[in-house]
Amino acid sequence: KPPGIRIIEFVKRRPISYKAYQSIVLIITFFAYLAYHATRKTNSVVKSALDPNSPKSESVSSLWRRTYPDSPNLRNSWILGAGWAPFDGADGTSLLGELDVAFLFVYALGMYFSGHVGDRMDLRIFLTVGMIGTGLFTALFGVGFWADIHLFYYYLIVQMLAGLFQSTGWPSVVAVVGNWFGKRKRGLIMGMWNAHTSLGNITGSIVASALLKYGWGWSMAIPGLGIGFVGILLFLFLPVSPDSVGATPDYDDMEETTAAEPLLKTKPEEKDAVGFLEAWRIPGVAPFALCLFFAKLVAYTFLYWLPFYISHTAIEGKYLSSEDAGNLSTMFDVGGVVGGILAGHISDRIGARATTAASFMYCAIPALYFYRSYGQISMTLNVILMLITGVFVNGPYALITTAVSADLGTHHSLKGNSRALATVTAIIDGTGSIGAAVGPLLTGYISAQSWSAVFFMLMAAALVSGLLLTRLVVAELRGLNQPEARNGAEEVHD
Repeated sequence: KPPGIRIIEFVKRRPISYKAYQSIVLIITFFAYLAYHATRKTNSVVKSALDPNSPKSESVSSLWRRTYPDSPNLRNSWILGAGWAPFDGADGTSLLGELDVAFLFVYALGMYFSGHVGDRMDLRIFLTVGMIGTGLFTALFGVGFWADIHLFYYYLIVQMLAGLFQSTGWPSVVAVVGNWFGKRKRGLIMGMWNAHTSLGNITGSIVASALLKYGWGWSMAIPGLGIGFVGILLFLFLPVSPDSVGATPDYDDMEETTAAEPLLKTKPEEKDAVGFLEAWRIPGVAPFALCLFFAKLVAYTFLYWLPFYISHTAIEGKYLSSEDAGNLSTMFDVGGVVGGILAGHISDRIGARATTAASFMYCAIPALYFYRSYGQISMTLNVILMLITGVFVNGPYALITTAVSADLGTHHSLKGNSRALATVTAIIDGTGSIGAAVGPLLTGYISAQSWSAVFFMLMAAALVSGLLLTRLVVAELRGLNQPEARNGAEEVHD
Protein backbone atom coordinates (compact mmCIF):
# COMPACT_ATOMS: atom_id res chain seq x y z
CA LYS A 1 0.00 0.00 0.00
CA PRO A 2 1.17 3.57 -0.63
CA PRO A 3 2.59 5.28 2.48
CA GLY A 4 -0.20 7.85 2.61
CA ILE A 5 -2.87 5.13 2.56
CA ARG A 6 -1.15 3.35 5.44
CA ILE A 7 -1.14 6.57 7.47
CA ILE A 8 -4.84 7.21 6.79
CA GLU A 9 -5.76 3.68 7.85
CA PHE A 10 -3.56 3.97 10.97
CA VAL A 11 -5.30 7.19 12.00
CA LYS A 12 -8.80 5.84 11.22
CA ARG A 13 -7.93 2.44 12.72
CA ARG A 14 -9.88 0.66 10.03
CA PRO A 15 -9.40 -0.19 6.35
CA ILE A 16 -10.47 2.29 3.68
CA SER A 17 -13.68 1.31 1.88
CA TYR A 18 -13.76 0.37 -1.79
CA LYS A 19 -15.70 3.50 -2.73
CA ALA A 20 -13.22 5.65 -0.80
CA TYR A 21 -10.42 4.08 -2.83
CA GLN A 22 -12.32 4.89 -6.03
CA SER A 23 -12.69 8.51 -4.94
CA ILE A 24 -8.98 8.74 -4.14
CA VAL A 25 -8.09 7.30 -7.55
CA LEU A 26 -10.32 9.75 -9.44
CA ILE A 27 -9.06 12.77 -7.50
CA ILE A 28 -5.36 11.94 -7.68
CA THR A 29 -5.34 10.93 -11.35
CA PHE A 30 -7.46 13.98 -12.19
CA PHE A 31 -4.99 16.42 -10.67
CA ALA A 32 -2.03 14.45 -11.95
CA TYR A 33 -3.06 14.80 -15.58
CA LEU A 34 -4.28 18.34 -15.00
CA ALA A 35 -0.69 19.10 -13.97
CA TYR A 36 0.68 17.35 -17.08
CA HIS A 37 -1.45 19.53 -19.34
CA ALA A 38 -0.80 22.72 -17.38
CA THR A 39 2.94 22.34 -18.04
CA ARG A 40 2.24 21.53 -21.70
CA LYS A 41 0.07 24.62 -22.21
CA THR A 42 2.68 27.08 -20.94
CA ASN A 43 4.59 26.81 -24.23
CA SER A 44 1.74 28.32 -26.21
CA VAL A 45 1.57 31.36 -23.93
CA VAL A 46 5.34 31.90 -23.86
CA LYS A 47 5.45 31.77 -27.69
CA SER A 48 4.06 35.28 -28.00
CA ALA A 49 6.74 36.63 -25.67
CA LEU A 50 9.58 34.89 -27.48
CA ASP A 51 8.35 35.95 -30.93
CA PRO A 52 6.36 39.20 -30.51
CA ASN A 53 5.99 40.09 -34.18
CA SER A 54 2.39 41.20 -33.79
CA PRO A 55 1.03 43.53 -36.47
CA LYS A 56 1.46 47.15 -35.43
CA SER A 57 -1.69 48.95 -34.34
CA GLU A 58 -2.49 52.03 -32.31
CA SER A 59 -4.21 49.73 -29.85
CA VAL A 60 -1.01 47.86 -29.09
CA SER A 61 0.60 49.21 -25.94
CA SER A 62 4.15 50.49 -26.03
CA LEU A 63 5.10 47.62 -23.73
CA TRP A 64 4.04 45.16 -26.43
CA ARG A 65 5.93 46.89 -29.24
CA ARG A 66 9.06 45.16 -30.33
CA THR A 67 11.91 47.15 -28.79
CA TYR A 68 15.55 46.27 -28.32
CA PRO A 69 17.28 47.97 -25.37
CA ASP A 70 20.83 49.11 -25.90
CA SER A 71 22.12 46.94 -23.07
CA PRO A 72 23.90 43.83 -24.39
CA ASN A 73 22.44 41.75 -21.55
CA LEU A 74 19.00 40.91 -22.88
CA ARG A 75 17.93 39.15 -19.69
CA ASN A 76 18.52 42.10 -17.36
CA SER A 77 16.84 44.54 -19.72
CA TRP A 78 14.12 42.21 -20.97
CA ILE A 79 10.58 43.55 -21.04
CA LEU A 80 7.44 41.96 -22.35
CA GLY A 81 7.48 42.56 -26.09
CA ALA A 82 11.24 42.65 -26.55
CA GLY A 83 11.40 39.12 -27.90
CA TRP A 84 14.07 36.55 -27.17
CA ALA A 85 16.82 35.41 -29.51
CA PRO A 86 16.86 33.20 -31.50
CA PHE A 87 13.05 33.37 -31.76
CA ASP A 88 12.79 37.12 -32.42
CA GLY A 89 14.01 36.98 -36.02
CA ALA A 90 12.24 36.46 -39.32
CA ASP A 91 12.32 32.68 -38.85
CA GLY A 92 11.14 32.82 -35.23
CA THR A 93 7.71 31.36 -35.93
CA SER A 94 9.24 28.42 -37.80
CA LEU A 95 11.70 27.77 -34.97
CA LEU A 96 8.85 27.69 -32.46
CA GLY A 97 7.04 25.23 -34.70
CA GLU A 98 10.14 23.02 -34.73
CA LEU A 99 10.17 23.03 -30.91
CA ASP A 100 6.57 21.85 -30.93
CA VAL A 101 7.18 19.03 -33.36
CA ALA A 102 10.30 17.90 -31.49
CA PHE A 103 8.34 17.76 -28.23
CA LEU A 104 5.34 15.98 -29.74
CA PHE A 105 7.32 13.56 -31.89
CA VAL A 106 9.31 12.34 -28.89
CA TYR A 107 6.07 12.33 -26.88
CA ALA A 108 4.40 10.10 -29.48
CA LEU A 109 7.28 7.65 -29.67
CA GLY A 110 7.60 7.66 -25.90
CA MET A 111 3.90 6.87 -25.62
CA TYR A 112 4.37 3.50 -27.32
CA PHE A 113 7.25 2.73 -24.98
CA SER A 114 5.36 3.95 -21.91
CA GLY A 115 2.35 1.77 -22.62
CA HIS A 116 4.57 -1.28 -22.97
CA VAL A 117 6.38 -0.51 -19.69
CA GLY A 118 3.19 0.57 -17.90
CA ASP A 119 1.62 -2.88 -18.27
CA ARG A 120 4.71 -4.43 -16.71
CA MET A 121 5.65 -2.32 -13.66
CA ASP A 122 4.23 -0.42 -10.69
CA LEU A 123 2.31 2.47 -12.24
CA ARG A 124 2.63 4.56 -9.08
CA ILE A 125 6.43 4.58 -9.38
CA PHE A 126 6.26 5.04 -13.15
CA LEU A 127 3.95 8.06 -12.88
CA THR A 128 5.99 9.65 -10.11
CA VAL A 129 9.19 9.47 -12.16
CA GLY A 130 7.36 10.84 -15.19
CA MET A 131 5.87 13.79 -13.32
CA ILE A 132 9.09 14.80 -11.58
CA GLY A 133 11.01 14.49 -14.85
CA THR A 134 8.39 16.59 -16.64
CA GLY A 135 8.65 19.27 -13.95
CA LEU A 136 12.44 19.30 -14.15
CA PHE A 137 12.67 19.84 -17.89
CA THR A 138 9.78 22.30 -17.99
CA ALA A 139 11.61 24.38 -15.40
CA LEU A 140 14.91 24.01 -17.28
CA PHE A 141 13.29 25.65 -20.31
CA GLY A 142 12.55 28.63 -18.08
CA VAL A 143 16.10 28.60 -16.72
CA GLY A 144 17.15 29.80 -20.16
CA PHE A 145 15.70 33.19 -19.20
CA TRP A 146 17.82 33.66 -16.08
CA ALA A 147 20.91 31.99 -17.55
CA ASP A 148 20.64 34.27 -20.61
CA ILE A 149 20.68 31.29 -23.00
CA HIS A 150 20.04 32.06 -26.68
CA LEU A 151 21.12 28.75 -28.20
CA PHE A 152 18.26 27.12 -30.10
CA TYR A 153 19.54 23.60 -29.50
CA TYR A 154 19.35 24.06 -25.74
CA TYR A 155 15.60 24.68 -25.95
CA LEU A 156 15.21 21.90 -28.52
CA ILE A 157 16.88 19.25 -26.32
CA VAL A 158 15.02 20.38 -23.21
CA GLN A 159 11.69 20.17 -25.06
CA MET A 160 12.45 16.70 -26.37
CA LEU A 161 13.29 15.39 -22.90
CA ALA A 162 10.16 17.04 -21.50
CA GLY A 163 8.15 15.25 -24.18
CA LEU A 164 9.70 11.91 -23.23
CA PHE A 165 8.68 12.26 -19.58
CA GLN A 166 5.25 13.66 -20.52
CA SER A 167 4.55 10.42 -22.40
CA THR A 168 4.39 8.48 -19.13
CA GLY A 169 1.15 10.16 -18.11
CA TRP A 170 -1.79 9.19 -20.25
CA PRO A 171 -1.44 5.39 -20.61
CA SER A 172 -0.76 5.16 -16.89
CA VAL A 173 -3.67 7.21 -15.55
CA VAL A 174 -6.15 5.50 -17.90
CA ALA A 175 -4.88 2.10 -16.80
CA VAL A 176 -5.21 3.02 -13.11
CA VAL A 177 -8.75 4.33 -13.54
CA GLY A 178 -9.56 1.24 -15.61
CA ASN A 179 -8.45 -0.97 -12.72
CA TRP A 180 -11.08 0.53 -10.43
CA PHE A 181 -14.17 1.27 -12.53
CA GLY A 182 -16.60 -0.96 -14.41
CA LYS A 183 -18.24 -0.44 -17.77
CA ARG A 184 -21.50 1.08 -16.56
CA LYS A 185 -21.65 4.79 -17.51
CA ARG A 186 -18.01 4.62 -18.50
CA GLY A 187 -18.39 7.29 -21.18
CA LEU A 188 -20.03 9.80 -18.81
CA ILE A 189 -17.65 9.11 -15.91
CA MET A 190 -14.57 9.31 -18.09
CA GLY A 191 -15.98 12.33 -19.91
CA MET A 192 -16.26 14.22 -16.64
CA TRP A 193 -12.92 12.89 -15.43
CA ASN A 194 -11.31 13.90 -18.72
CA ALA A 195 -12.12 17.53 -17.91
CA HIS A 196 -8.61 17.53 -16.42
CA THR A 197 -7.25 18.03 -19.94
CA SER A 198 -9.13 21.26 -20.57
CA LEU A 199 -8.86 22.48 -16.97
CA GLY A 200 -5.13 21.82 -17.13
CA ASN A 201 -4.93 23.93 -20.28
CA ILE A 202 -6.90 26.68 -18.58
CA THR A 203 -4.73 26.54 -15.47
CA GLY A 204 -1.55 26.60 -17.53
CA SER A 205 -2.81 29.56 -19.57
CA ILE A 206 -3.86 31.61 -16.57
CA VAL A 207 -0.71 30.91 -14.52
CA ALA A 208 1.68 31.44 -17.44
CA SER A 209 -0.11 34.61 -18.57
CA ALA A 210 -0.12 36.07 -15.05
CA LEU A 211 3.60 35.42 -14.58
CA LEU A 212 4.64 36.61 -18.03
CA LYS A 213 5.08 40.23 -16.97
CA TYR A 214 7.75 39.19 -14.46
CA GLY A 215 9.75 37.39 -17.14
CA TRP A 216 8.83 34.45 -19.35
CA GLY A 217 11.08 32.12 -17.34
CA TRP A 218 8.64 32.24 -14.43
CA SER A 219 5.85 31.06 -16.75
CA MET A 220 7.77 27.81 -17.24
CA ALA A 221 9.44 27.33 -13.86
CA ILE A 222 6.39 27.64 -11.58
CA PRO A 223 4.23 25.08 -13.48
CA GLY A 224 7.29 22.79 -13.50
CA LEU A 225 7.53 22.98 -9.72
CA GLY A 226 3.77 22.43 -9.49
CA ILE A 227 3.75 19.11 -11.34
CA GLY A 228 6.70 17.90 -9.26
CA PHE A 229 4.72 18.60 -6.08
CA VAL A 230 1.66 16.75 -7.43
CA GLY A 231 3.93 13.85 -8.37
CA ILE A 232 5.05 13.51 -4.75
CA LEU A 233 1.43 13.45 -3.58
CA LEU A 234 0.67 10.78 -6.16
CA PHE A 235 3.53 8.65 -4.86
CA LEU A 236 2.18 8.92 -1.33
CA PHE A 237 -1.48 8.17 -2.00
CA LEU A 238 -2.23 6.48 -5.35
CA PRO A 239 -3.61 2.91 -5.10
CA VAL A 240 -2.87 1.34 -8.48
CA SER A 241 -5.39 -1.50 -8.35
CA PRO A 242 -7.73 -3.27 -5.89
CA ASP A 243 -5.33 -6.21 -5.66
CA SER A 244 -2.39 -3.96 -4.78
CA VAL A 245 -4.13 -2.69 -1.63
CA GLY A 246 -6.25 -5.73 -0.83
CA ALA A 247 -9.53 -3.92 -1.51
CA THR A 248 -12.67 -5.99 -2.04
CA PRO A 249 -15.95 -4.41 -3.21
CA ASP A 250 -19.06 -5.00 -1.13
CA TYR A 251 -22.32 -6.19 -2.69
CA ASP A 252 -23.43 -2.72 -3.87
CA ASP A 253 -20.02 -2.02 -5.34
CA MET A 254 -20.10 -5.37 -7.11
CA GLU A 255 -23.33 -4.34 -8.78
CA GLU A 256 -21.68 -1.14 -10.04
CA THR A 257 -18.20 -2.27 -10.90
CA THR A 258 -18.04 -5.99 -11.51
CA ALA A 259 -21.36 -7.78 -11.90
CA ALA A 260 -22.28 -5.79 -15.01
CA GLU A 261 -19.13 -7.04 -16.78
CA PRO A 262 -15.93 -5.77 -15.15
CA LEU A 263 -13.64 -3.34 -16.86
CA LEU A 264 -10.71 -5.47 -15.80
CA LYS A 265 -10.32 -8.88 -14.25
CA THR A 266 -7.46 -8.03 -11.97
CA LYS A 267 -5.34 -11.13 -11.72
CA PRO A 268 -2.33 -10.03 -13.76
CA GLU A 269 -0.22 -12.91 -12.62
CA GLU A 270 -2.40 -15.31 -14.59
CA LYS A 271 -1.62 -13.97 -18.04
CA ASP A 272 1.27 -12.28 -19.80
CA ALA A 273 0.98 -8.67 -20.90
CA VAL A 274 -0.38 -8.27 -24.43
CA GLY A 275 2.27 -7.54 -27.05
CA PHE A 276 2.44 -4.41 -29.18
CA LEU A 277 1.48 -6.07 -32.48
CA GLU A 278 -1.18 -8.19 -30.81
CA ALA A 279 -2.78 -5.03 -29.40
CA TRP A 280 -2.85 -3.47 -32.89
CA ARG A 281 -4.88 -6.46 -34.11
CA ILE A 282 -7.67 -5.92 -31.58
CA PRO A 283 -10.78 -5.02 -33.64
CA GLY A 284 -11.28 -1.25 -33.71
CA VAL A 285 -7.83 -0.21 -32.48
CA ALA A 286 -6.41 0.72 -35.90
CA PRO A 287 -9.37 2.84 -37.15
CA PHE A 288 -9.68 4.73 -33.86
CA ALA A 289 -5.91 5.28 -33.71
CA LEU A 290 -5.87 6.73 -37.24
CA CYS A 291 -8.97 8.79 -36.49
CA LEU A 292 -7.23 10.24 -33.44
CA PHE A 293 -4.20 11.11 -35.60
CA PHE A 294 -6.29 13.72 -37.40
CA ALA A 295 -8.43 14.66 -34.40
CA LYS A 296 -5.35 15.51 -32.33
CA LEU A 297 -3.83 17.34 -35.29
CA VAL A 298 -6.74 19.76 -34.98
CA ALA A 299 -6.87 19.85 -31.18
CA TYR A 300 -3.14 20.37 -30.66
CA THR A 301 -2.90 23.06 -33.29
CA PHE A 302 -5.32 24.99 -31.11
CA LEU A 303 -3.47 23.97 -27.95
CA TYR A 304 -0.12 25.29 -29.18
CA TRP A 305 -1.10 28.12 -31.51
CA LEU A 306 -4.42 29.62 -30.39
CA PRO A 307 -2.94 32.34 -28.10
CA PHE A 308 -0.45 33.21 -30.85
CA TYR A 309 -3.24 33.35 -33.44
CA ILE A 310 -5.38 35.59 -31.22
CA SER A 311 -2.52 38.02 -30.53
CA HIS A 312 -1.85 38.26 -34.29
CA THR A 313 -5.49 38.74 -35.32
CA ALA A 314 -7.37 42.00 -34.86
CA ILE A 315 -10.65 41.63 -32.96
CA GLU A 316 -12.86 44.68 -33.42
CA GLY A 317 -9.85 46.31 -35.09
CA LYS A 318 -7.62 45.84 -32.03
CA TYR A 319 -4.77 43.49 -31.22
CA LEU A 320 -4.56 41.86 -27.81
CA SER A 321 -1.44 41.55 -25.69
CA SER A 322 0.13 38.16 -25.04
CA GLU A 323 -1.40 38.01 -21.55
CA ASP A 324 -4.89 38.90 -22.78
CA ALA A 325 -4.63 36.47 -25.70
CA GLY A 326 -3.59 33.66 -23.35
CA ASN A 327 -6.54 34.35 -21.06
CA LEU A 328 -9.02 34.56 -23.95
CA SER A 329 -7.81 31.23 -25.37
CA THR A 330 -9.11 29.46 -22.25
CA MET A 331 -12.63 29.72 -23.70
CA PHE A 332 -11.68 27.00 -26.17
CA ASP A 333 -10.87 24.69 -23.27
CA VAL A 334 -14.08 25.60 -21.45
CA GLY A 335 -15.89 24.37 -24.54
CA GLY A 336 -13.66 21.29 -24.45
CA VAL A 337 -14.89 20.39 -20.95
CA VAL A 338 -18.49 20.55 -22.15
CA GLY A 339 -17.65 18.61 -25.31
CA GLY A 340 -15.92 15.77 -23.46
CA ILE A 341 -18.82 15.29 -21.04
CA LEU A 342 -21.42 15.62 -23.80
CA ALA A 343 -19.69 13.12 -26.11
CA GLY A 344 -19.30 10.61 -23.28
CA HIS A 345 -22.93 10.93 -22.19
CA ILE A 346 -24.31 10.66 -25.74
CA SER A 347 -22.16 7.62 -26.53
CA ASP A 348 -23.41 5.92 -23.34
CA ARG A 349 -27.05 6.62 -24.17
CA ILE A 350 -26.96 5.41 -27.76
CA GLY A 351 -24.26 2.77 -27.26
CA ALA A 352 -22.27 4.00 -30.25
CA ARG A 353 -18.81 5.43 -29.63
CA ALA A 354 -17.72 5.66 -33.28
CA THR A 355 -20.96 7.34 -34.42
CA THR A 356 -20.64 9.95 -31.68
CA ALA A 357 -16.99 10.66 -32.44
CA ALA A 358 -17.55 10.91 -36.21
CA SER A 359 -20.58 13.19 -35.78
CA PHE A 360 -18.61 15.57 -33.59
CA MET A 361 -15.76 15.71 -36.09
CA TYR A 362 -18.15 16.54 -38.93
CA CYS A 363 -19.71 19.30 -36.83
CA ALA A 364 -16.22 20.70 -36.14
CA ILE A 365 -15.84 21.60 -39.83
CA PRO A 366 -18.46 24.40 -39.95
CA ALA A 367 -17.42 25.47 -36.42
CA LEU A 368 -13.85 26.03 -37.63
CA TYR A 369 -15.07 27.90 -40.69
CA PHE A 370 -17.29 30.27 -38.73
CA TYR A 371 -14.62 30.96 -36.11
CA ARG A 372 -12.08 31.94 -38.76
CA SER A 373 -14.57 33.94 -40.83
CA TYR A 374 -16.51 35.80 -38.14
CA GLY A 375 -14.44 35.62 -34.95
CA GLN A 376 -12.84 39.02 -35.65
CA ILE A 377 -16.15 40.91 -35.77
CA SER A 378 -16.58 41.29 -32.02
CA MET A 379 -15.18 39.93 -28.78
CA THR A 380 -18.55 38.42 -27.83
CA LEU A 381 -18.87 36.57 -31.13
CA ASN A 382 -15.25 35.41 -30.87
CA VAL A 383 -15.91 33.88 -27.43
CA ILE A 384 -19.15 32.16 -28.54
CA LEU A 385 -17.61 30.67 -31.68
CA MET A 386 -14.48 29.61 -29.76
CA LEU A 387 -16.63 27.81 -27.20
CA ILE A 388 -18.57 25.98 -29.94
CA THR A 389 -15.35 25.02 -31.71
CA GLY A 390 -13.93 23.69 -28.44
CA VAL A 391 -17.02 21.50 -27.92
CA PHE A 392 -16.76 19.77 -31.29
CA VAL A 393 -12.95 19.57 -31.53
CA ASN A 394 -12.25 18.28 -28.02
CA GLY A 395 -15.37 16.12 -27.64
CA PRO A 396 -14.26 13.22 -29.86
CA TYR A 397 -10.64 13.63 -28.77
CA ALA A 398 -11.71 13.14 -25.14
CA LEU A 399 -14.03 10.25 -25.99
CA ILE A 400 -11.47 8.28 -27.99
CA THR A 401 -8.63 8.69 -25.51
CA THR A 402 -10.76 7.62 -22.54
CA ALA A 403 -13.89 5.46 -22.96
CA VAL A 404 -12.95 4.06 -26.37
CA SER A 405 -9.43 3.17 -25.20
CA ALA A 406 -10.90 1.46 -22.13
CA ASP A 407 -13.42 -0.41 -24.29
CA LEU A 408 -10.76 -1.71 -26.64
CA GLY A 409 -8.22 -2.38 -23.90
CA THR A 410 -10.71 -4.78 -22.33
CA HIS A 411 -12.08 -6.18 -25.59
CA HIS A 412 -13.68 -9.64 -25.31
CA SER A 413 -11.15 -11.01 -27.80
CA LEU A 414 -8.56 -10.69 -25.01
CA LYS A 415 -10.50 -13.28 -22.99
CA GLY A 416 -10.27 -11.40 -19.73
CA ASN A 417 -6.58 -10.49 -19.93
CA SER A 418 -6.23 -7.32 -17.88
CA ARG A 419 -2.72 -6.50 -19.03
CA ALA A 420 -3.52 -4.73 -22.28
CA LEU A 421 -5.13 -1.46 -21.23
CA ALA A 422 -2.00 0.69 -21.00
CA THR A 423 -0.66 -0.76 -24.26
CA VAL A 424 -3.89 -0.15 -26.18
CA THR A 425 -4.21 3.35 -24.71
CA ALA A 426 -0.62 4.07 -25.70
CA ILE A 427 -1.15 2.84 -29.27
CA ILE A 428 -4.25 4.97 -29.78
CA ASP A 429 -2.94 8.11 -28.09
CA GLY A 430 0.60 7.61 -29.42
CA THR A 431 -0.67 7.48 -33.00
CA GLY A 432 -2.81 10.52 -32.27
CA SER A 433 0.22 12.31 -30.87
CA ILE A 434 2.06 11.94 -34.16
CA GLY A 435 -0.79 13.91 -35.69
CA ALA A 436 -0.48 16.33 -32.80
CA ALA A 437 3.14 16.87 -33.83
CA VAL A 438 2.35 17.32 -37.52
CA GLY A 439 -0.38 19.96 -36.99
CA PRO A 440 1.66 22.52 -35.02
CA LEU A 441 4.68 21.97 -37.29
CA LEU A 442 2.68 22.70 -40.44
CA THR A 443 1.04 25.64 -38.72
CA GLY A 444 4.43 27.18 -37.95
CA TYR A 445 5.17 27.32 -41.68
CA ILE A 446 1.71 27.86 -43.17
CA SER A 447 0.71 30.66 -40.78
CA ALA A 448 3.57 32.79 -42.07
CA GLN A 449 1.71 32.87 -45.39
CA SER A 450 -1.96 32.64 -44.45
CA TRP A 451 -4.01 31.78 -41.37
CA SER A 452 -6.92 30.96 -43.69
CA ALA A 453 -4.81 28.15 -45.16
CA VAL A 454 -4.19 26.85 -41.62
CA PHE A 455 -7.94 26.64 -40.97
CA PHE A 456 -8.49 24.93 -44.31
CA MET A 457 -5.94 22.31 -43.24
CA LEU A 458 -7.79 21.84 -39.94
CA MET A 459 -11.17 21.43 -41.66
CA ALA A 460 -9.71 18.84 -44.05
CA ALA A 461 -8.22 16.94 -41.10
CA ALA A 462 -11.58 16.93 -39.29
CA LEU A 463 -13.27 15.51 -42.39
CA VAL A 464 -10.71 12.72 -42.81
CA SER A 465 -10.95 11.92 -39.10
CA GLY A 466 -14.68 11.33 -39.38
CA LEU A 467 -14.42 9.33 -42.60
CA LEU A 468 -11.92 6.91 -41.05
CA LEU A 469 -14.65 5.70 -38.70
CA THR A 470 -17.16 5.02 -41.49
CA ARG A 471 -16.94 1.23 -41.29
CA LEU A 472 -17.41 1.26 -37.52
CA VAL A 473 -20.26 3.75 -37.79
CA VAL A 474 -22.08 1.52 -40.29
CA ALA A 475 -21.60 -1.49 -37.99
CA GLU A 476 -22.90 0.47 -34.99
CA LEU A 477 -25.95 1.73 -36.83
CA ARG A 478 -26.78 -1.81 -37.90
CA GLY A 479 -26.44 -2.89 -34.29
CA LEU A 480 -28.75 -0.09 -33.14
CA ASN A 481 -31.38 -1.32 -35.58
CA GLN A 482 -30.95 -4.88 -34.26
CA PRO A 483 -30.96 -4.58 -30.45
CA GLU A 484 -30.68 -8.31 -29.93
CA ALA A 485 -27.31 -8.26 -31.70
CA ARG A 486 -25.95 -5.46 -29.60
CA ASN A 487 -23.83 -6.40 -26.60
CA GLY A 488 -22.13 -3.07 -25.98
CA ALA A 489 -19.51 -1.14 -27.83
CA GLU A 490 -17.12 -4.05 -28.02
CA GLU A 491 -19.53 -6.11 -30.14
CA VAL A 492 -19.99 -3.22 -32.51
CA HIS A 493 -16.28 -2.84 -33.04
CA ASP A 494 -16.04 -6.37 -34.41
